[in-house]
Amino acid sequence: MTEAVPAGLSNDMLIAAAILVGSYVLIFTEVIHRTSAAILGATTMIAVGMFFGFYGQEEALLSVDANTILLLAAMMMLVAMLRPTGAFEYLAVVIARVSARDPRLLLIYLSLAVSLISMVLDNVTTIIVFAPLTVLIARILQLNPLPFLMSEAILSNVGGAATLVGDPPNIMIGSAAHISFSDFLAHMGPPIAAVWIGTVLLLLVMFRNHLRPGDGQMRAQHFEIRHAIKDRKALIRILAALSLVIVLFFVHHHLDIFPAFAALVGLALGMLMLRPQPDQLFGEVNWSVLIFFAALFVIVGGVEASGLLDLLGRNLADMASDPTQLMITGLLLMWVAALMSAIIDNIPFTVTMIPIIIGLEASGAQIGPLWWALAIGVGLGGNSTHIGATANLIAVTEAEKSGIDGARISPVAWMRIGIPTTLLGLIVASTIYSVFFGYFSD
Repeated sequence: MTEAVPAGLSNDMLIAAAILVGSYVLIFTEVIHRTSAAILGATTMIAVGMFFGFYGQEEALLSVDANTILLLAAMMMLVAMLRPTGAFEYLAVVIARVSARDPRLLLIYLSLAVSLISMVLDNVTTIIVFAPLTVLIARILQLNPLPFLMSEAILSNVGGAATLVGDPPNIMIGSAAHISFSDFLAHMGPPIAAVWIGTVLLLLVMFRNHLRPGDGQMRAQHFEIRHAIKDRKALIRILAALSLVIVLFFVHHHLDIFPAFAALVGLALGMLMLRPQPDQLFGEVNWSVLIFFAALFVIVGGVEASGLLDLLGRNLADMASDPTQLMITGLLLMWVAALMSAIIDNIPFTVTMIPIIIGLEASGAQIGPLWWALAIGVGLGGNSTHIGATANLIAVTEAEKSGIDGARISPVAWMRIGIPTTLLGLIVASTIYSVFFGYFSD
């Protein structure tokens, strides 16, 4: 792995960047399936990295975030055990009846629910639960689930940015900067709340043709809610397992356990109580999504190993050495972090920036505002593309599985919505950050 960071771009950096761009071209153009494109890119990155000496097989394996992969797999299996109980059907009918008169209300209710839950749980977990529920509601009301799935993913990412435990980069930033849960919420809550309101309004405008009031209220009333629950015993047992997972999610940082381990504990308990057939249960896991993310981690690991991320981070750090440019540096960091989070996973960029920002403190720079700029950027940037955040890809996959006409979300369709919402969010956050810069400097 490249240790020293050169003054300019090296051949290794250019090669790694070229492979990253080539992989993303295949993913976004859909010439081949995104998982196939990611595997091809990952294999190429390892082979080329070994040939030129900047990336090896061991480093590639270590670059895969096992916490994310195992968390996704465990939650998929827990949701698979919950689905036959009828819990989703019950919630779907309730929500449909409440909001069926106006699909716009349905979008607001679902978006608010996932945003609030994502503030205390991982946004990926939230979308894994809500995405199939949303498809059921769409079937009941004969609506296209596309606007609801996209809005949920986008606003779960926004909501998760508000708290210390809402998104993995926040946990890393809070740990490195010694920021408490209350301080994180006090600084991130106001700008994220403003971003949320602006994003919802923009989504309502952009999806206006999909959200015309119809006769959904009549259709929703035809569903008999009291017969929705099919297996109460199984429901109680799986809810007990999920409750344990939620409790462990809240305290996992105090117990020094990974979120994936918390999910695996709940999965083990659920399997013990419900005794599902393992072959059938594992068949419910969307392995294509998991392999896609594993391959993407390998590709991004090669870019990181080439030194490109370090070079970018240190160029940003050079600006922060001048106290008079601190606010400009913070804004630049916010937008660069958002851009990087749209094209690569936000975790490696956050990991790269944390030691650089800490190093600035030794040179006398005031680094407080930079932490908040980094958190805002990595939290909002992932909404731009369908692969910018894990929650986005879950929503895309669920739309594909639904089989509903017009529900498929193409990369271009996502960017048509994701880029404007991201730009609006960054503009709102940047304005608040600039106007109240003194507060973010405390």
